[in-house]
Amino acid sequence: MYDPLELSRKVEKIVVDGGRRKYYRFRPAKWYGGIVTGDVLGCNLRCVFCWLGETPRSYPEKIGRFYSSEESFRKLCAIAEKKNIKQMRLSGSEPTIGKQHLLELLEMIDKTKYSFILETNGILIDEDYAKSLSDFRNLHVRVSFKGANEKEFSTLTGAKPECFALQLKAIEALVKNNVSCHPAVMVSFSEKENFEKLISKFKEIEPNLEAEVEELILYPHVVRRLEKHNIKYKKGYEPNNVPKRLI
Repeated sequence: MYDPLELSRKVEKIVVDGGRRKYYRFRPAKWYGGIVTGDVLGCNLRCVFCWLGETPRSYPEKIGRFYSSEESFRKLCAIAEKKNIKQMRLSGSEPTIGKQHLLELLEMIDKTKYSFILETNGILIDEDYAKSLSDFRNLHVRVSFKGANEKEFSTLTGAKPECFALQLKAIEALVKNNVSCHPAVMVSFSEKENFEKLISKFKEIEPNLEAEVEELILYPHVVRRLEKHNIKYKKGYEPNNVPKRLI
């Protein structure tokens, strides 16, 4: 088992160069009713259900290129204007790796009409990080929980089970610093009782906190990974048959 914080430091050396961050594509996407996406490289978790292909997931040094925050901003804006989309995000891997790049990008987006959804696993969002994010009016943070408790988290990510607590601490820090946020929980591998207990923990942090239910999308490479690790899921959807409620 590995420590995600230690892995973050190792990955950062590969995908971050000062204020520049490594990306492998920019694209429009259907999620959230339409959103412009910058897919970054480098993650601090190794989720067995990760939708990324093997090269961008495991070999970020082999593909993509570095972009400054201004270059990334221009790329995102060009697609948004062309497609008439009002939302932006960084996705693909973990966008909180490379804090300087992210904060500089958010500063530029905050001066526009666009809103930004930060999709993160929350591992790196401590009190200081949350305080930095509180400066931005156009920002909403979606913290993706990998399972509903320590055991599920470790089974799905291969990380030390105690690191599940870092995801809960991220929500606590964001709420404390008045950052617009919500948790999203991957429930396709979870027992109902475990999910309900996690919801109770969210309510202890903030009674009005609403959790998003995230379910498995059965991309071919995801299915292969699950079979390789002999991990069973309770519910999943073919990529061309994802319910509208999940989009």
